[in-house]
Amino acid sequence: MAGKKPNPIDAHVGSRVRLRRMLMGMSQERLGESMGLTFQQVQKYEKGANRIGASRLHHIAKILDVPVGYFFDEAPVVEERSTTPCLSEPESEGFILEFLNTREGLELNRAFTKISSAKVRKCVVDLVRSLSDPKNPK
Repeated sequence: MAGKKPNPIDAHVGSRVRLRRMLMGMSQERLGESMGLTFQQVQKYEKGANRIGASRLHHIAKILDVPVGYFFDEAPVVEERSTTPCLSEPESEGFILEFLNTREGLELNRAFTKISSAKVRKCVVDLVRSLSDPKNPK
């Protein structure tokens, strides 16, 4: 029997919890301990498998030092009348958010933002573009 897909809003809120937790360098275990939960429960919240109640979300916001609204920033818009959820965000934006929620995406983003020279940042972008160009196999 196939599992039920998480609600897109629950998945988005969970991904924002994960993003903020990782930006702070906090483990799932540490977040769970500060809330009286197991790291497995934190994992379920972050994947959107379990919904985060209002009081618990408020507690998470305090621990992660962000306003509650942070978790809803750039949330997908779900058509209320449709039987199938329709996300309004373009495919590319979803891919970018998904990438930024990976360890590699987060590390790349952190390292890139530490480059103070605009000229060097442009060179890095040009390098990555050249490496990803299918017309220019390496």
